[in-house]
Amino acid sequence: MFLTCEGTFGIVPATMDYNGEARPGDFHAGYQEIEGINLGYLQINGTQMFALAQVLSDLFKDIPRTTISKKMETLKIKSRRCDLKELRTLKAINSVPTRAVKCSLISKADLEALCTSCRSLSPRR
Repeated sequence: MFLTCEGTFGIVPATMDYNGEARPGDFHAGYQEIEGINLGYLQINGTQMFALAQVLSDLFKDIPRTTISKKMETLKIKSRRCDLKELRTLKAINSVPTRAVKCSLISKADLEALCTSCRSLSPRR
């Protein structure tokens, strides 16, 4: 079902404070294969976060978005809006279209729960 990370795309340059330590909120980007599909992610504060747009278009392309929204509501899955720096990084790794002006992120744990819940809805590949 879930495969290990194939490697990071690159490190987003961290903003250093006067001690030489990275400030909170810094992140790096990478790719992970989930259910046979390569999804880009941002590692933010130790949590892998995936672009909801890419999840819906690539992973759940055969399931209506209203169905996915209802599943997320039932599972109490919350998404969070990414900031401009995160959006630009997601565009750079082709996780969201370059024309996108906003993006929501979903955690890996929530994505796993959603995949498990939606498994019966999607035709087998």
